[in-house]
Order: sequence, then C-alpha cells, then structure tokens
Amino acid sequence: MTNISAPGLGSEPGRHRVGARFTSPLGDERAGAWADKLWSAARAADEYAALDVVAGALDAGLDAETVLLEVIGAVQHKVGIEWAANRMSVADEHAATAISDRAVAALPVQRPHAFVGKVTVACVDKEWHALPARLLAETLRLRGWRVGYLGAQVPTAHLISQVHRTGADAVCLSAALSTRLPVAHAAITAVQAVGTPVMVGGLAFGADGRYARLLGADAWAPEARAAADRLSAGSLPRPRPPHQALDDLPHLADQEYTMVSQSSRSLVRETFRRLEEHLPAMAAYDDDQRERTAEDIAHIVDFLAAALYVDDPGLFTDFLTWTGDILTARGVPARSLLPGLNLLEEQLRDFPRTRRLLDAGRTALAARP
Repeated sequence: MTNISAPGLGSEPGRHRVGARFTSPLGDERAGAWADKLWSAARAADEYAALDVVAGALDAGLDAETVLLEVIGAVQHKVGIEWAANRMSVADEHAATAISDRAVAALPVQRPHAFVGKVTVACVDKEWHALPARLLAETLRLRGWRVGYLGAQVPTAHLISQVHRTGADAVCLSAALSTRLPVAHAAITAVQAVGTPVMVGGLAFGADGRYARLLGADAWAPEARAAADRLSAGSLPRPRPPHQALDDLPHLADQEYTMVSQSSRSLVRETFRRLEEHLPAMAAYDDDQRERTAEDIAHIVDFLAAALYVDDPGLFTDFLTWTGDILTARGVPARSLLPGLNLLEEQLRDFPRTRRLLDAGRTALAARP
C-alpha cells in the first residue's frame, strides 16, 4: 500500500485541461494561455517566472479576478489532478502550491471607498488545505468586502471569538476532505448559535452540496466565484435557533460513529498487526513502507467514521474507489485494500451500520475493472 492523503481542491474553480492547453469555463482563451505559462513556472518551481506571468496577464488586460480564478486557481486544480495521476511527487505538489500562494499575494487589491459588508473566511478545524479558502477571500476583497481571512485549521472556539470581535455579516467555511465533516458540523452549529449565517464550500461537502444541506449550513457554493455571487445577491438566510447534532442526524443515537471514532487508534494498530500475520510479504517492508501502510489504514478508518457520521455509504465507497485509482497509478493493485476491510469487519462485527459500509466498500472495489 502507499500513502493516499490528497492535496486539497476544495472550492477551486472547475477549470479543465484539454489536450495541451488549459480551457476557461468562461471561454476566455487569453486566460487559458496565461494558465499554460503559469503551469510551466509551477512545474519548474520558478517563483520569479510565476510572478512575471501574473504581472504579464494583468498588463495584457485580464482583470485581477480572472487571473485569480482562471489562471492561478486553474493551475492549482491541475496540481491536484497531476498528483493523483502520480505525475507529481508530494514535494512537487507542495512546491507548486507554494508558488500559487505567492502568485495570489502578488495580485493588487484596491481599498474601496465603502465596504459592502464584513465576512470571515476560514478552514474548519483540522483542515490544512488553505488555498481554496484564500481564493474565496481574495475574490471577496476584489469585490469590496472587508474580509477576515483566518487560514487553515481554525479551532471552532477561536472562530467564534473572531466572529464576536468583528461582527461579521457571514462566515464562509472551507473543507476539502470528508473526514472533516464532523468538526465542520460543530463549527456550523456554533456560528449559527451566535446569530451569524454560514456558507460552506469545498469537496468535503459533496460535488452537489448534499452534506452542506444535511449539516444545516445556511448556504453552499461549489467554487469561489459562485460563493461571491451568492453573497452579492443578498443576505444569507437567518440561521436556525441553537440545536444539537442529533437534531440534524438522528442516526447518531446508535453511537456507532462515536465508538469507531474514539477507538480509531486501536483499530489502526490492531489491523496493522493482523495484516502482518496475514501478509508474509510485509516482513520485507522497510520503515517507510510500514509507515505508509499504517497511514493508509488510518485514512480508511477516518473515512469509515465520516460515512457513519452522515450515514452515507457513498462517501465511503467513493473514497475507496478513488483510493484504488491512486494506488493503481502507483503500481499497487486496488485489491490490496480488501484485506484491511476484512480485518476491520472482524473487529467491528457488533456494529450493523459499520458492517454495511464495509460490505459496500468491498462491493465497490470488486466492481472495478
């Protein structure tokens, strides 16, 4: 097995790579050409060339929002695709992301004569993929909002303190990984409890926003431009009165999510131990391979817990099939995931919802070509 953690795509724009060139969803071929140049700079880890691209695109007449979303955001989206296909290493991905972040900082933002409103933008606690949230924050600044951008991994208590201090009209929360849904739910509920509406975005909430609705967010947007448009269209709905997680998710009453999440470390350790007994080849693993295998098991347990939280087998099966693609691209058979699922079920035989999720996972993997 190999490491399966993913770089975040979050709320980054749906820009696509066709053939040898980027194409813009707005049909602006100029943006596509500049995205190609920025991609070359990112692949070369050349920060100076990247800054020259940003300056050149602005000088050529592209507005700052187009450069932000249709050039920089497009390149970062491509970074995620290339990493998943094993055409970029983790180090390459980190270097390219750092260049994207530096390119964002190079964009000019003029102070408006009057702000249209105040908004706080943050990643939920434990979410380290910060660039999607920053793309939104900068888009809102360009449109005249006073933005409090808090970055990655913001503990809910600190988020609430910031909302109290600034009197934000709305809070925008970003999460890229579905494993962050439980803490996202806590953050949504806490912000709403102080009377502030919450908009969420990022891949964690589903491509269609299904988990945003399930967790009671006041609004959802698929990407930065749509989020900015929604805020510009008018105030978000008044948040619901304070409520508990069980009000939104009554299935949590069976305690399966709580038991699995609280025992996750012991589940990972025991599954790893049993894998060593079942797979003699692991005796030849070096320290790096053993560490990555443990990380893979931990990811499986984390996504299993997240699927229990929202009671959606699709969350777990989508993760497993995506992971199978990642492993296949790295020369590891997708079926290598099956022994771990079987060993987890042995330990969780008293949890019916959990067993159904594991069965769905095995079925999804068996259906792969």
